[in-house]
Amino acid sequence: MSGPLVVVGDALLDRDVDGTVSRVCPDAPVPVLDERTTTDRPGGAGLAALLAAAQAGEVALVTALADDAGGARLAELLAGAGVDVYPVHLPGATAEKIRLRCGGQTLLRLDRGGDPRAPGEPSEAVRELLGRAGAVLVSDYGRGLLRQPTLRAALARATAPVVWDPHPRGAAAVPGTRLTTPNLDELRRLTGDAGGGSPLSTATRAGQELRRRWRVGAVAVTTGPDGAVLCHGGGSPVVVPPTSVPDHVEDTCGAGDRFAATAALALGDGASVTEAVRAAVEAASAYVAAGGAAGLGREPAPTALPDAARTAEDLAGTVRAGGGTVVATGGCFDILHAGHLATLRAARRLGDCLIVCLNSDRSVRGLKGPDRPVNPAEDRARLLAALDCVDAVVVFDEPTPHQVLARLRPDVWVKGGDYDAGELPEAELVRRWGGRVVTVPYLAGRSTTGTISAARQRGLHLVRGVV
Repeated sequence: MSGPLVVVGDALLDRDVDGTVSRVCPDAPVPVLDERTTTDRPGGAGLAALLAAAQAGEVALVTALADDAGGARLAELLAGAGVDVYPVHLPGATAEKIRLRCGGQTLLRLDRGGDPRAPGEPSEAVRELLGRAGAVLVSDYGRGLLRQPTLRAALARATAPVVWDPHPRGAAAVPGTRLTTPNLDELRRLTGDAGGGSPLSTATRAGQELRRRWRVGAVAVTTGPDGAVLCHGGGSPVVVPPTSVPDHVEDTCGAGDRFAATAALALGDGASVTEAVRAAVEAASAYVAAGGAAGLGREPAPTALPDAARTAEDLAGTVRAGGGTVVATGGCFDILHAGHLATLRAARRLGDCLIVCLNSDRSVRGLKGPDRPVNPAEDRARLLAALDCVDAVVVFDEPTPHQVLARLRPDVWVKGGDYDAGELPEAELVRRWGGRVVTVPYLAGRSTTGTISAARQRGLHLVRGVV
Protein backbone atom coordinates (compact mmCIF):
# COMPACT_ATOMS: atom_id res chain seq x y z
CA MET A 1 0.00 0.00 0.00
CA SER A 2 1.09 3.58 -0.60
CA GLY A 3 0.10 4.67 2.91
CA PRO A 4 -0.90 3.25 6.29
CA LEU A 5 -4.03 1.25 7.01
CA VAL A 6 -6.13 3.61 9.12
CA VAL A 7 -8.67 2.00 11.45
CA VAL A 8 -11.42 4.31 12.68
CA GLY A 9 -13.83 3.27 15.39
CA ASP A 10 -14.78 2.63 18.99
CA ALA A 11 -12.06 0.87 21.00
CA LEU A 12 -12.80 -1.04 24.20
CA LEU A 13 -10.68 -2.68 26.86
CA ASP A 14 -11.37 -6.42 27.01
CA ARG A 15 -10.35 -8.24 30.19
CA ASP A 16 -10.51 -12.02 30.58
CA VAL A 17 -10.45 -13.29 34.16
CA ASP A 18 -9.75 -17.04 34.11
CA GLY A 19 -10.04 -19.26 37.14
CA THR A 20 -11.41 -22.46 38.62
CA VAL A 21 -14.76 -23.30 40.17
CA SER A 22 -14.88 -25.84 43.00
CA ARG A 23 -17.74 -24.59 45.16
CA VAL A 24 -21.04 -22.71 45.20
CA CYS A 25 -21.52 -19.40 46.99
CA PRO A 26 -23.19 -20.04 50.42
CA ASP A 27 -25.47 -17.00 50.21
CA ALA A 28 -26.61 -17.42 46.57
CA PRO A 29 -26.88 -20.38 44.13
CA VAL A 30 -23.97 -19.21 41.97
CA PRO A 31 -20.49 -20.64 41.35
CA VAL A 32 -17.47 -19.08 43.03
CA LEU A 33 -14.63 -18.30 40.63
CA ASP A 34 -11.14 -18.50 42.11
CA GLU A 35 -9.09 -16.13 39.95
CA ARG A 36 -5.90 -17.56 38.42
CA THR A 37 -4.96 -15.22 35.55
CA THR A 38 -6.12 -11.92 34.11
CA THR A 39 -5.51 -10.99 30.48
CA ASP A 40 -6.08 -7.53 29.01
CA ARG A 41 -6.39 -6.93 25.27
CA PRO A 42 -7.81 -4.26 22.97
CA GLY A 43 -11.41 -4.83 21.97
CA GLY A 44 -13.75 -3.32 19.40
CA ALA A 45 -11.86 -1.22 16.87
CA GLY A 46 -8.77 -1.81 19.00
CA LEU A 47 -8.93 -5.53 18.24
CA ALA A 48 -9.40 -4.78 14.53
CA ALA A 49 -6.25 -2.62 14.62
CA LEU A 50 -4.36 -5.29 16.55
CA LEU A 51 -5.27 -7.95 13.99
CA ALA A 52 -4.38 -5.66 11.10
CA ALA A 53 -1.00 -4.85 12.66
CA ALA A 54 -0.11 -8.54 12.48
CA GLN A 55 -0.63 -8.38 8.70
CA ALA A 56 0.40 -4.86 7.67
CA GLY A 57 3.52 -2.77 7.99
CA GLU A 58 1.89 0.45 9.24
CA VAL A 59 -1.42 0.66 11.08
CA ALA A 60 -2.94 3.71 12.77
CA LEU A 61 -6.06 3.80 14.95
CA VAL A 62 -8.35 6.79 15.32
CA THR A 63 -10.46 6.21 18.42
CA ALA A 64 -12.04 7.97 21.39
CA LEU A 65 -10.11 7.50 24.64
CA ALA A 66 -10.98 8.74 28.12
CA ASP A 67 -8.36 10.21 30.42
CA ASP A 68 -8.41 7.32 32.88
CA ALA A 69 -6.59 4.12 33.78
CA GLY A 70 -8.57 2.08 31.24
CA GLY A 71 -7.70 4.48 28.43
CA ALA A 72 -4.02 4.47 29.42
CA ARG A 73 -3.96 0.65 29.50
CA LEU A 74 -5.64 0.47 26.10
CA ALA A 75 -3.15 2.91 24.57
CA GLU A 76 -0.27 0.94 26.10
CA LEU A 77 -1.49 -2.36 24.63
CA LEU A 78 -1.97 -0.85 21.18
CA ALA A 79 1.41 0.86 21.16
CA GLY A 80 3.02 -2.41 22.21
CA ALA A 81 1.47 -4.09 19.16
CA GLY A 82 2.90 -1.44 16.83
CA VAL A 83 -0.33 0.55 16.34
CA ASP A 84 -0.07 4.35 16.15
CA VAL A 85 -2.95 5.78 18.21
CA TYR A 86 -4.61 9.08 17.25
CA PRO A 87 -6.93 9.78 20.21
CA VAL A 88 -10.15 11.74 20.18
CA HIS A 89 -11.32 12.96 23.60
CA LEU A 90 -13.94 10.70 25.20
CA PRO A 91 -16.04 12.13 28.07
CA GLY A 92 -16.48 9.87 31.09
CA ALA A 93 -14.80 6.48 31.48
CA THR A 94 -13.26 4.05 28.98
CA ALA A 95 -15.59 1.22 28.07
CA GLU A 96 -14.53 -2.16 29.49
CA LYS A 97 -15.85 -5.69 28.95
CA ILE A 98 -14.82 -8.12 31.66
CA ARG A 99 -15.39 -11.84 31.07
CA LEU A 100 -15.27 -14.28 33.97
CA ARG A 101 -14.16 -17.62 32.52
CA CYS A 102 -13.59 -21.19 33.65
CA GLY A 103 -12.39 -24.06 31.50
CA GLY A 104 -12.66 -22.01 28.33
CA GLN A 105 -16.31 -21.10 29.02
CA THR A 106 -17.59 -17.61 29.88
CA LEU A 107 -19.64 -17.65 33.09
CA LEU A 108 -20.50 -13.94 33.20
CA ARG A 109 -19.69 -10.73 31.35
CA LEU A 110 -19.51 -7.42 33.20
CA ASP A 111 -19.69 -4.20 31.15
CA ARG A 112 -18.70 -0.87 32.58
CA GLY A 113 -17.63 2.58 31.40
CA GLY A 114 -18.57 4.28 28.18
CA ASP A 115 -20.47 7.53 28.00
CA PRO A 116 -23.57 8.58 26.03
CA ARG A 117 -22.08 12.01 25.39
CA ALA A 118 -20.54 12.58 21.96
CA PRO A 119 -16.75 12.29 21.57
CA GLY A 120 -14.78 15.44 20.90
CA GLU A 121 -13.61 16.95 17.62
CA PRO A 122 -10.90 15.05 15.68
CA SER A 123 -7.61 16.90 15.37
CA GLU A 124 -6.03 18.23 12.20
CA ALA A 125 -3.55 15.34 12.47
CA VAL A 126 -6.45 12.88 12.16
CA ARG A 127 -7.78 14.61 9.06
CA GLU A 128 -4.29 14.65 7.53
CA LEU A 129 -3.86 10.95 8.36
CA LEU A 130 -7.05 10.01 6.51
CA GLY A 131 -5.86 12.02 3.52
CA ARG A 132 -2.71 9.91 3.12
CA ALA A 133 -4.16 6.51 4.05
CA GLY A 134 -3.50 3.51 1.83
CA ALA A 135 -6.81 1.99 3.01
CA VAL A 136 -9.38 2.81 5.67
CA LEU A 137 -11.23 0.36 7.90
CA VAL A 138 -14.20 1.76 9.81
CA SER A 139 -14.91 -0.47 12.79
CA ASP A 140 -18.16 0.89 14.21
CA TYR A 141 -19.20 -0.49 17.60
CA GLY A 142 -22.17 1.86 17.97
CA ARG A 143 -20.69 4.13 20.64
CA GLY A 144 -20.97 7.42 18.77
CA LEU A 145 -17.57 8.15 17.24
CA LEU A 146 -18.77 7.50 13.68
CA ARG A 147 -21.58 10.04 14.05
CA GLN A 148 -19.07 12.87 14.55
CA PRO A 149 -19.70 15.26 11.59
CA THR A 150 -16.10 16.40 11.06
CA LEU A 151 -14.85 12.82 11.10
CA ARG A 152 -17.55 11.70 8.66
CA ALA A 153 -16.66 14.52 6.30
CA ALA A 154 -12.99 13.48 6.37
CA LEU A 155 -13.97 9.87 5.65
CA ALA A 156 -16.10 10.96 2.72
CA ARG A 157 -13.12 12.86 1.26
CA ALA A 158 -10.71 9.93 1.61
CA THR A 159 -9.33 8.74 -1.73
CA ALA A 160 -8.21 5.36 -0.36
CA PRO A 161 -10.64 2.42 -0.43
CA VAL A 162 -12.93 2.41 2.62
CA VAL A 163 -14.25 -0.78 4.24
CA TRP A 164 -17.09 -0.19 6.70
CA ASP A 165 -17.79 -2.80 9.37
CA PRO A 166 -21.18 -1.64 10.68
CA HIS A 167 -23.10 -1.98 13.94
CA PRO A 168 -26.93 -2.01 14.22
CA ARG A 169 -26.74 0.88 16.71
CA GLY A 170 -24.09 2.68 14.70
CA ALA A 171 -24.04 5.19 11.88
CA ALA A 172 -24.67 4.59 8.20
CA ALA A 173 -21.62 4.22 5.98
CA VAL A 174 -20.57 7.36 4.16
CA PRO A 175 -21.64 7.29 0.48
CA GLY A 176 -18.94 5.94 -1.81
CA THR A 177 -17.64 3.38 0.68
CA ARG A 178 -16.06 0.56 -1.34
CA LEU A 179 -17.26 -2.36 0.82
CA THR A 180 -19.36 -2.83 3.93
CA THR A 181 -19.23 -6.06 5.93
CA PRO A 182 -22.23 -6.85 8.16
CA ASN A 183 -22.96 -10.34 9.38
CA LEU A 184 -26.37 -11.80 8.57
CA ASP A 185 -27.99 -10.82 11.87
CA GLU A 186 -26.62 -7.27 11.67
CA LEU A 187 -27.87 -6.99 8.10
CA ARG A 188 -31.41 -7.94 9.12
CA ARG A 189 -31.41 -5.37 11.89
CA LEU A 190 -29.91 -2.65 9.68
CA THR A 191 -32.51 -3.14 6.94
CA GLY A 192 -35.51 -4.34 8.95
CA ASP A 193 -35.64 -7.47 6.81
CA ALA A 194 -37.61 -10.23 8.54
CA GLY A 195 -35.33 -12.87 7.05
CA GLY A 196 -37.85 -14.93 5.08
CA GLY A 197 -36.37 -17.70 2.98
CA SER A 198 -32.91 -19.24 3.04
CA PRO A 199 -29.85 -17.41 4.44
CA LEU A 200 -28.62 -16.94 0.85
CA SER A 201 -31.86 -15.33 -0.30
CA THR A 202 -31.96 -13.12 2.80
CA ALA A 203 -28.34 -12.06 2.38
CA THR A 204 -28.91 -11.28 -1.29
CA ARG A 205 -32.16 -9.38 -0.84
CA ALA A 206 -31.16 -7.40 2.24
CA GLY A 207 -27.58 -6.92 1.03
CA GLN A 208 -28.73 -5.27 -2.17
CA GLU A 209 -31.15 -3.12 -0.18
CA LEU A 210 -28.37 -1.93 2.14
CA ARG A 211 -26.10 -1.27 -0.85
CA ARG A 212 -28.73 0.96 -2.47
CA ARG A 213 -29.76 2.64 0.77
CA TRP A 214 -26.23 3.54 1.83
CA ARG A 215 -24.92 4.11 -1.73
CA VAL A 216 -21.90 1.88 -1.21
CA GLY A 217 -20.04 -0.12 -3.83
CA ALA A 218 -20.66 -3.60 -2.42
CA VAL A 219 -21.91 -5.45 0.65
CA ALA A 220 -20.19 -8.63 1.85
CA VAL A 221 -22.55 -10.47 4.20
CA THR A 222 -20.63 -12.83 6.47
CA THR A 223 -22.47 -16.08 7.19
CA GLY A 224 -20.30 -17.79 9.79
CA PRO A 225 -18.92 -21.19 8.73
CA ASP A 226 -20.54 -20.78 5.29
CA GLY A 227 -18.24 -17.90 4.34
CA ALA A 228 -19.72 -14.76 2.78
CA VAL A 229 -22.20 -13.55 0.17
CA LEU A 230 -21.02 -10.60 -1.91
CA CYS A 231 -23.72 -8.28 -3.23
CA HIS A 232 -22.44 -5.85 -5.84
CA GLY A 233 -23.65 -3.95 -8.89
CA GLY A 234 -24.01 -7.13 -10.97
CA GLY A 235 -27.19 -9.14 -11.11
CA SER A 236 -26.04 -12.26 -9.26
CA PRO A 237 -24.40 -12.48 -5.82
CA VAL A 238 -20.99 -14.06 -5.40
CA VAL A 239 -20.97 -16.85 -2.82
CA VAL A 240 -17.52 -17.25 -1.25
CA PRO A 241 -17.24 -20.39 0.91
CA PRO A 242 -14.16 -21.16 3.02
CA THR A 243 -11.81 -23.85 1.74
CA SER A 244 -11.93 -25.56 5.14
CA VAL A 245 -14.15 -25.42 8.23
CA PRO A 246 -12.68 -26.08 11.70
CA ASP A 247 -13.99 -29.15 13.52
CA HIS A 248 -14.07 -27.32 16.83
CA VAL A 249 -14.84 -23.63 17.37
CA GLU A 250 -13.52 -22.25 20.66
CA ASP A 251 -14.17 -18.51 20.27
CA THR A 252 -15.51 -16.54 17.29
CA CYS A 253 -14.93 -13.15 18.96
CA GLY A 254 -13.03 -10.97 16.50
CA ALA A 255 -13.73 -13.05 13.39
CA GLY A 256 -15.63 -10.14 11.83
CA ASP A 257 -12.73 -7.82 12.65
CA ARG A 258 -10.28 -10.23 11.04
CA PHE A 259 -12.53 -10.42 7.97
CA ALA A 260 -12.88 -6.65 7.59
CA ALA A 261 -9.20 -5.92 8.26
CA THR A 262 -8.06 -8.48 5.68
CA ALA A 263 -10.48 -7.09 3.09
CA ALA A 264 -9.25 -3.52 3.69
CA LEU A 265 -5.60 -4.55 3.36
CA ALA A 266 -6.31 -6.45 0.15
CA LEU A 267 -8.17 -3.52 -1.40
CA GLY A 268 -5.32 -1.22 -0.39
CA ASP A 269 -2.94 -3.53 -2.23
CA GLY A 270 -5.02 -3.24 -5.42
CA ALA A 271 -7.16 -6.37 -5.20
CA SER A 272 -10.65 -6.44 -6.66
CA VAL A 273 -13.58 -6.59 -4.24
CA THR A 274 -14.13 -10.28 -5.04
CA GLU A 275 -10.47 -11.08 -4.41
CA ALA A 276 -10.55 -9.10 -1.17
CA VAL A 277 -13.61 -10.98 0.10
CA ARG A 278 -12.09 -14.33 -0.82
CA ALA A 279 -8.92 -13.47 1.14
CA ALA A 280 -11.04 -12.23 4.05
CA VAL A 281 -13.04 -15.47 4.24
CA GLU A 282 -9.86 -17.55 4.40
CA ALA A 283 -8.27 -15.28 7.01
CA ALA A 284 -11.36 -15.30 9.23
CA SER A 285 -11.63 -19.10 8.96
CA ALA A 286 -7.99 -19.55 9.97
CA TYR A 287 -8.48 -17.10 12.85
CA VAL A 288 -11.44 -19.04 14.24
CA ALA A 289 -9.61 -22.35 13.79
CA ALA A 290 -6.72 -20.95 15.85
CA GLY A 291 -9.04 -20.15 18.78
CA GLY A 292 -10.28 -16.66 17.97
CA ALA A 293 -9.39 -13.81 20.31
CA ALA A 294 -8.56 -16.30 23.06
CA GLY A 295 -5.93 -17.87 20.80
CA LEU A 296 -4.24 -14.75 19.43
CA GLY A 297 -0.84 -15.98 20.58
CA ARG A 298 -1.37 -19.27 18.77
CA GLU A 299 -2.55 -17.91 15.46
CA PRO A 300 -0.18 -18.57 12.56
CA ALA A 301 0.98 -15.77 10.29
CA PRO A 302 -1.47 -15.17 7.39
CA THR A 303 -0.66 -17.19 4.28
CA ALA A 304 -2.35 -18.02 1.01
CA LEU A 305 -3.24 -21.45 2.41
CA PRO A 306 -4.79 -21.59 5.92
CA ASP A 307 -2.29 -22.92 8.48
CA ALA A 308 0.38 -23.32 5.76
CA ALA A 309 3.20 -21.83 7.85
CA ARG A 310 2.36 -23.97 10.85
CA THR A 311 2.02 -27.07 8.64
CA ALA A 312 5.45 -26.48 7.08
CA GLU A 313 7.11 -25.99 10.47
CA ASP A 314 5.41 -29.08 11.91
CA LEU A 315 6.48 -31.11 8.90
CA ALA A 316 10.10 -29.93 9.19
CA GLY A 317 10.15 -30.76 12.90
CA THR A 318 8.69 -34.23 12.38
CA VAL A 319 11.10 -35.14 9.58
CA ARG A 320 14.09 -33.81 11.49
CA ALA A 321 13.07 -35.63 14.70
CA GLY A 322 12.99 -38.90 12.74
CA GLY A 323 16.51 -38.38 11.46
CA GLY A 324 15.38 -37.29 7.99
CA THR A 325 16.61 -34.50 5.73
CA VAL A 326 14.51 -31.37 5.26
CA VAL A 327 14.83 -29.78 1.82
CA ALA A 328 13.47 -26.35 0.91
CA THR A 329 13.42 -24.25 -2.22
CA GLY A 330 11.87 -20.92 -3.09
CA GLY A 331 10.68 -18.66 -5.85
CA CYS A 332 7.75 -16.89 -7.46
CA PHE A 333 6.46 -19.84 -9.54
CA ASP A 334 4.18 -17.39 -11.31
CA ILE A 335 3.32 -19.58 -14.31
CA LEU A 336 4.15 -23.19 -13.47
CA HIS A 337 6.08 -24.80 -16.34
CA ALA A 338 8.28 -27.81 -17.09
CA GLY A 339 11.41 -26.03 -15.89
CA HIS A 340 9.85 -25.54 -12.46
CA LEU A 341 8.80 -29.18 -12.33
CA ALA A 342 12.32 -30.36 -13.15
CA THR A 343 13.78 -28.18 -10.38
CA LEU A 344 11.21 -29.33 -7.82
CA ARG A 345 11.67 -33.00 -8.61
CA ALA A 346 15.45 -32.67 -8.43
CA ALA A 347 15.13 -30.91 -5.08
CA ARG A 348 12.80 -33.56 -3.64
CA ARG A 349 15.30 -36.32 -4.43
CA LEU A 350 17.82 -34.64 -2.10
CA GLY A 351 15.92 -35.42 1.11
CA ASP A 352 12.82 -36.74 2.84
CA CYS A 353 10.48 -33.78 2.33
CA LEU A 354 10.34 -30.67 0.15
CA ILE A 355 8.98 -27.35 1.42
CA VAL A 356 8.45 -24.58 -1.13
CA CYS A 357 8.88 -20.99 0.10
CA LEU A 358 6.64 -18.94 -2.18
CA ASN A 359 6.86 -15.17 -2.75
CA SER A 360 3.60 -13.39 -1.91
CA ASP A 361 1.92 -11.14 -4.47
CA ARG A 362 3.44 -8.04 -2.86
CA SER A 363 6.86 -9.65 -2.83
CA VAL A 364 6.58 -10.62 -6.51
CA ARG A 365 5.57 -7.07 -7.46
CA GLY A 366 8.64 -5.74 -5.70
CA LEU A 367 10.90 -8.16 -7.56
CA LYS A 368 9.27 -8.36 -10.99
CA GLY A 369 7.38 -5.10 -11.42
CA PRO A 370 3.77 -3.90 -11.23
CA ASP A 371 2.47 -6.30 -13.93
CA ARG A 372 3.39 -9.37 -11.93
CA PRO A 373 2.35 -11.81 -10.67
CA VAL A 374 0.08 -13.12 -13.40
CA ASN A 375 -1.46 -15.58 -10.94
CA PRO A 376 -2.27 -14.71 -7.28
CA ALA A 377 -0.44 -16.39 -4.43
CA GLU A 378 -3.44 -18.52 -3.50
CA ASP A 379 -3.55 -20.10 -6.97
CA ARG A 380 0.22 -20.52 -7.18
CA ALA A 381 0.31 -22.18 -3.76
CA ARG A 382 -2.49 -24.61 -4.58
CA LEU A 383 -0.89 -25.69 -7.84
CA LEU A 384 2.44 -26.32 -6.12
CA ALA A 385 0.82 -28.20 -3.26
CA ALA A 386 -0.92 -30.50 -5.78
CA LEU A 387 2.45 -31.77 -7.12
CA ASP A 388 3.55 -35.15 -5.77
CA CYS A 389 7.10 -33.86 -5.24
CA VAL A 390 5.98 -30.99 -2.96
CA ASP A 391 5.14 -31.74 0.68
CA ALA A 392 4.28 -28.23 1.93
CA VAL A 393 4.04 -24.63 0.71
CA VAL A 394 4.56 -21.53 2.84
CA VAL A 395 4.07 -17.96 1.55
CA PHE A 396 6.40 -15.16 2.65
CA ASP A 397 5.85 -11.42 2.23
CA GLU A 398 9.42 -10.11 2.38
CA PRO A 399 11.76 -9.56 -0.62
CA THR A 400 13.85 -12.55 0.46
CA PRO A 401 12.92 -15.79 2.28
CA HIS A 402 15.33 -15.15 5.17
CA GLN A 403 12.62 -15.00 7.87
CA VAL A 404 10.83 -18.17 6.83
CA LEU A 405 14.15 -19.99 6.42
CA ALA A 406 15.12 -19.01 9.95
CA ARG A 407 11.93 -20.69 11.18
CA LEU A 408 12.18 -23.82 9.00
CA ARG A 409 15.98 -24.29 9.27
CA PRO A 410 16.18 -26.70 6.31
CA ASP A 411 19.09 -29.10 5.97
CA VAL A 412 19.31 -28.36 2.24
CA TRP A 413 18.36 -25.13 0.42
CA VAL A 414 17.95 -25.61 -3.33
CA LYS A 415 17.79 -23.03 -6.10
CA GLY A 416 17.51 -23.52 -9.83
CA GLY A 417 20.07 -21.72 -11.98
CA ASP A 418 23.54 -21.67 -13.41
CA TYR A 419 25.24 -19.51 -10.78
CA ASP A 420 27.46 -20.66 -7.94
CA ALA A 421 25.71 -21.56 -4.68
CA GLY A 422 28.01 -19.19 -2.81
CA GLU A 423 26.48 -16.25 -4.66
CA LEU A 424 23.00 -16.91 -3.27
CA PRO A 425 21.96 -14.29 -0.67
CA GLU A 426 20.54 -17.06 1.53
CA ALA A 427 23.78 -19.08 1.61
CA GLU A 428 25.33 -17.49 4.71
CA LEU A 429 22.08 -17.79 6.69
CA VAL A 430 21.54 -21.48 5.85
CA ARG A 431 25.11 -22.37 6.79
CA ARG A 432 24.65 -20.92 10.28
CA TRP A 433 22.76 -24.04 11.38
CA GLY A 434 24.90 -26.41 9.32
CA GLY A 435 22.66 -26.48 6.27
CA ARG A 436 23.87 -26.97 2.71
CA VAL A 437 23.10 -24.81 -0.31
CA VAL A 438 22.92 -26.45 -3.74
CA THR A 439 21.81 -25.45 -7.21
CA VAL A 440 20.18 -27.56 -9.88
CA PRO A 441 20.18 -26.54 -13.54
CA TYR A 442 17.15 -25.07 -15.29
CA LEU A 443 15.73 -26.73 -18.37
CA ALA A 444 16.93 -24.70 -21.35
CA GLY A 445 14.37 -22.38 -22.87
CA ARG A 446 11.84 -22.60 -20.02
CA SER A 447 11.09 -19.48 -18.03
CA THR A 448 8.05 -17.57 -16.85
CA THR A 449 9.29 -14.36 -18.48
CA GLY A 450 9.76 -16.17 -21.79
CA THR A 451 6.31 -17.75 -21.54
CA ILE A 452 4.67 -14.37 -20.91
CA SER A 453 6.64 -12.74 -23.75
CA ALA A 454 5.70 -15.51 -26.19
CA ALA A 455 2.03 -15.25 -25.24
CA ARG A 456 2.04 -11.49 -25.77
CA GLN A 457 3.73 -11.84 -29.16
CA ARG A 458 1.23 -14.49 -30.20
CA GLY A 459 -1.64 -12.28 -29.11
CA LEU A 460 -0.16 -9.34 -31.04
CA HIS A 461 0.13 -11.45 -34.21
CA LEU A 462 -3.49 -12.58 -33.85
CA VAL A 463 -4.68 -9.00 -33.45
CA ARG A 464 -2.72 -7.91 -36.52
CA GLY A 465 -4.13 -10.81 -38.48
CA VAL A 466 -7.67 -9.79 -37.58
CA VAL A 467 -6.95 -6.18 -38.48
